[in-house]
Amino acid sequence: MNIETQEVNGITVLPLEGRLDGNNATVAEQTFLKLLAEGKQQFVFDFSGLQYISSAGLRVILVAAKKLRATNGRMVCASLGEQVLDVFEMSGFTAILEMAVTREEAFEKLGAGA
Repeated sequence: MNIETQEVNGITVLPLEGRLDGNNATVAEQTFLKLLAEGKQQFVFDFSGLQYISSAGLRVILVAAKKLRATNGRMVCASLGEQVLDVFEMSGFTAILEMAVTREEAFEKLGAGA
């Protein structure tokens, strides 16, 4: 998994594509942790290109949420496809994470209309 992050108005966008599973969850987690270590505090996880997420992928999202809460950062999960949204709903993530239908809505939630 190659993650091409973007900066928009001080918000870091992590577009996740393909499959977020045991084969590439480590890459996604390391990318996030590197950005956090650089001082990034606001994230949009863009799931528009993600077709599948496993428990290993869910763990990455949970680690990100916990680390951001500990540092007063924020993240919004945006543009979840039907299958990924189903997994989020079944795992209870939609109740504990900030969600947005579109990337633009995520920016608005973070206070930076793009």
